[in-house]
Amino acid sequence: MSFIKKLFLPITLPIKFIQEHFKAMLFLLLLFLLFAPENEQSLHTNNLHEISLVGLIMDSTDIVAKIDAATNNDSIKGVLLSVNSPGGAVAPSIEIAYAVKRLKAKKPVVVYSQGTIASGSYYASIWADEIIVNPGSMVGSIGVIMKGTDLSEVMQKIGIKTQGVYAGKYKELGTTDRPWSDYEVNELNKVIQGTYDMFTADVADARGLDLKKRDFYANAHIFTAKQAMEVGLVDSLGVGFDAKKRVVELSGVEDPIWNKEDKFDKLLKKLSASTAVTLHTYFPSMVLR
Repeated sequence: MSFIKKLFLPITLPIKFIQEHFKAMLFLLLLFLLFAPENEQSLHTNNLHEISLVGLIMDSTDIVAKIDAATNNDSIKGVLLSVNSPGGAVAPSIEIAYAVKRLKAKKPVVVYSQGTIASGSYYASIWADEIIVNPGSMVGSIGVIMKGTDLSEVMQKIGIKTQGVYAGKYKELGTTDRPWSDYEVNELNKVIQGTYDMFTADVADARGLDLKKRDFYANAHIFTAKQAMEVGLVDSLGVGFDAKKRVVELSGVEDPIWNKEDKFDKLLKKLSASTAVTLHTYFPSMVLR
């Protein structure tokens, strides 16, 4: 009996191990399938890099880090920034715009949009060498908006009153418990107009447009891809294939190898975009759109 057990030991031991550690092995298998290289090419260092800007722009930390990493990586010879975003908050959009500007100073960068490139996402893209958009894209909406909610009637019906102390005439700007006064609206208009002037000045500078004619290409106009090209907001129409081809041409690489976006990053990006939309819905602020 002992001899038979020893004889089948090479078979029984692995079976026993699998039975005892099945869940752990299944977890490791899933991790391998999720993060394993998809092909032989993905084992090689990429010389071209694609970065995605998707969804509402409320935080720029992650994408600016990716752009700066590509800027400082000598192995990367060209970058494609893929944009599909309706815009977002002012400061994060500017952070991305100036990260792209730093990138352009060292290597070619092309922006491509297959959906929406508007307001803050357009601001983020203006310093690229070229902007290429899908013929079905929506472009523009160069403007600034700040909205709030007047909940005074609702609060009155359910018996809620606010109270507080403050110092400074304008400290209650944007309050939701009463209509805004004329002097508060004028103060907010001052901020909105100043931001709009900065936005349009940067667009004119980056795109080589006449600032005096900004009502034609800015003023929150929404353009089709063809119309946007006619007013100078984009350089050409095409699809993703054309945009990647243009990056290859500008970078001069003979054997293009593109990066593969991390699958886990993709999942986190979708989750963070959904969270940002939810937060923006309930806590509105000044945005570019």
